[in-house]
Amino acid sequence: MSGRKQRGFSIITAIFILVVLAALGGFMVTISGSQHMTAASAALGARAYYAARSGAEWGAGQALAAVPSCAATTTVALPDYAEFTVVVTCAATVHTEITGSPYSVYQLTSTATSNGVALGQHGYVARRVVLVVTNA
Repeated sequence: MSGRKQRGFSIITAIFILVVLAALGGFMVTISGSQHMTAASAALGARAYYAARSGAEWGAGQALAAVPSCAATTTVALPDYAEFTVVVTCAATVHTEITGSPYSVYQLTSTATSNGVALGQHGYVARRVVLVVTNA
């Protein structure tokens, strides 16, 4: 009779171990998925930064080439960063040196945001770069 009790106890122990192992497996799958999403988000954030940086450099080129649209907001189409909307804003101030010759200081703000993804949704990313240049 004592042999039957031990066999029943072994089945309960085996079921308990299977449940614990299944829970651990599920937890590991969840962790693996979140690590993959984190790496993908980091790569997307880096691309958004470079899109914003490219927009700022484009704006600096426009401002220093004396294009009269510096005090405007422009949406820039960057073929290499088509998944982002890049908006560049330029503000110019004119200063005068001690010698009396004027020069301009341009503050460019470039913002890159994900296309088609709203704030709070998975895959949304935005980066802003501020660049100050002068023609002195």
